Amino acid sequence: MFDVKVRNAVPPAGDRREEALIRVSGLRKSYDGASMILDGVNLAVSPGERVALIGSNGCGKSTLLKCLIGLHDISGGTVRTLGETFDRAPNAGQRASLRQKTGFVFQKHCLVRRRTVLSNVVHGLLGGKGSWRGFSHATALPEWRQRARDALSEVSLADKAMSRAEALSGGQQQRVAIARALVRRPQLLIADEPAASLDPVSGRKVMDLFVRLCRQHGITLVFTSHDMDHTAEFATRVVALKRGGVLFDKPAGAVQSADLEATFDGVA
Repeated sequence: MFDVKVRNAVPPAGDRREEALIRVSGLRKSYDGASMILDGVNLAVSPGERVALIGSNGCGKSTLLKCLIGLHDISGGTVRTLGETFDRAPNAGQRASLRQKTGFVFQKHCLVRRRTVLSNVVHGLLGGKGSWRGFSHATALPEWRQRARDALSEVSLADKAMSRAEALSGGQQQRVAIARALVRRPQLLIADEPAASLDPVSGRKVMDLFVRLCRQHGITLVFTSHDMDHTAEFATRVVALKRGGVLFDKPAGAVQSADLEATFDGVA
């Protein structure tokens, strides 16, 4: 753990303001108006980085991911993601812009199980112009179907395009979810515990796929994980959350056992 050679390490964003793809300043988030899940988070992510968010259950990792792209309103501070800046919630135009430039992969695959794999990938284009066509591969524009097939080829599932999603294994379903995120051709990929529901072998294959595709397409990746081996090998940078703030922010190769002990000592 954390003696694994980090792949193509990229230095942390630091204070390179002109380069930051994401910049969070003094972010605060509360669900009940009282207790703060996030309290004064500062973070910058540069293009091409692969940033792992770690921390105990309930420390706010998933909440932070959703705040970055406007899926949650924020209670204070500012967020700037992909050129869109907001201090409460993105407006309709900003939401549409973020949706088109970002892919999101959840821990659970969130596929429509009785739809074909191809239709599930086409769903990734919902929200754009003529989005009603994205409900099925049968109604999708020819260009959309081709983009979906291309995305399936990239995750080695082209031969499963007309299978029902429910007929696939867990690892294959997660690869479909990745293809659905890729079909937008995003600048940013957000992944919330993408390997947590998979067996160790399938989980590692999924993480390998993330890294390969992000490197190939120049996609910036921010993901949460409880698997420290995955974090050490697949991230270029590690950000630990604790008590609503950032405990440390280091290149993956610089994280020590003492850092992890301080992160997971039972206090979120």
